[in-house]
Amino acid sequence: MRLAFVPFLAVAVALQPAFCTPSSVLKPRTRTNSLLISPAALPALPSAQQAASASADAGLNLTNIQGDILIGMKKNKELFFFFTIINSTLFRSQLGSGILPLITPTSQLLAVDTQPTTAVNLAFSQRGLTTLDITDDLGDTAFANGQIDNVASILGDETSNWESAFAGTSIHGVFLLASDTVDNVNATLSQIQALLNGSITEAYSLQGQARPADQQGHEHFGFMDGISNPAVTGFSTPLPGQQVIDPGLFLLGETGDTVTRPAWAKDGSFLAFRQLQQRVPEFNKFLVDNALSNPNLTADQNAELLGARMMGRWKSGAPVDLTPTVDDPVLAADPQRNNNFNYTHPGFDLDTDQTHCPFSAHLRKTNPRAGLTPENTANHIIRAGIPYGPEVTDAENASNVSSTDPSLERGLAFVAYQSDINAGFAFLQQFWANNAGYGVDPIIGTDGLGQADVPRSPSGLDPADPTRIITIEQDFVVSRGGEYFFSPSLSAIQNTLAI
Repeated sequence: MRLAFVPFLAVAVALQPAFCTPSSVLKPRTRTNSLLISPAALPALPSAQQAASASADAGLNLTNIQGDILIGMKKNKELFFFFTIINSTLFRSQLGSGILPLITPTSQLLAVDTQPTTAVNLAFSQRGLTTLDITDDLGDTAFANGQIDNVASILGDETSNWESAFAGTSIHGVFLLASDTVDNVNATLSQIQALLNGSITEAYSLQGQARPADQQGHEHFGFMDGISNPAVTGFSTPLPGQQVIDPGLFLLGETGDTVTRPAWAKDGSFLAFRQLQQRVPEFNKFLVDNALSNPNLTADQNAELLGARMMGRWKSGAPVDLTPTVDDPVLAADPQRNNNFNYTHPGFDLDTDQTHCPFSAHLRKTNPRAGLTPENTANHIIRAGIPYGPEVTDAENASNVSSTDPSLERGLAFVAYQSDINAGFAFLQQFWANNAGYGVDPIIGTDGLGQADVPRSPSGLDPADPTRIITIEQDFVVSRGGEYFFSPSLSAIQNTLAI
């Protein structure tokens, strides 16, 4: 089944000098516009020259690392094509000669004139690697067991909401294709399918895109997304307030990765994929029905204030910690300021102050910053997701209920990269978002027992009365399932996975 309009992992038609080019692979045309988006609020990518200098100092090989891992949430159109391998020998025989020249490394995405028409990345589930007779232990139990193994006890999903493909055993891998048009994406997918000559079949796909016009970069609830991604040593120059993290927390075998891995797995990364449906009309109705009562604000502004305090940022991207009661779009659009906070304020006790930002705000639950001493550098992910599905219809707005029509489902194709899933995505969901201490995350938090629509009472949502309880009785984000994958380096594809 293909669900329309879902963007995820960036992929590119790239050819590195180290790899030979088969005559059947067409070289990409020269680009004049970027296939990536660049909202002002998001940290800018380094230039090719800056990245080359930083990576040389840190010993990173950006031509060997698949492009989506370090790029973050900057895709325009993206397809997640999940597949089943039905002829492993034929598939492996085409990996080196046909598919490898299409895989886009990080270095190719940093300048418009080196970007392909469509970027392509490739990742495998544990079942996929086993099907290819790759039996090495990659040192990650969550990956080895698959996402379905910890769905209820760790992630808190209601499995009856999962897409059947994610609940089954047929997903062996995923191609991630990104471009500035869906036509480009589809053309590259057709090329890949022809090259693989019937060795795979589609298990599921999710096609999507950045939201339109001034909502580009915003998820479907309306909030700018991706501002808080960390800076990676050897790749990006940190902005004020941006945490600087060793590359080994995201790339296997690099500085900061303390787990023993097979040598061929170096520069790969574990990809956590989640299809997260967003109940936008229900979320908006909740904000109106429970609007705060700041006398200096209108009813609509008080509803918007509640949403900002639940999220931890205004829809513009401005953090409530810096502007607690009114939005500041100018601050939001300034990467020198929009991430430069840590929840501390002179004259306020960090352990009790919720007038600036609630303890339970989604942003704070998933990154406590100064709430942990020293600040946490062990549990981080690079988020690289993208919205899927159409905008809310007039009928949904009028009824305050999401349509049951599958073609109108909308949400976030969530992607997170890390070198240890249990210390990355799974940790953030289980131990921070779902933790009832200071209140469960009002956006993505669950009871952790796999039950849907369990009432939860996050703390501090009303700045005038932080003790006031505002009970949330339904889930605004519903997991439709997912899987864990390994995104190998280009050299691993050439020397280990291909034959």
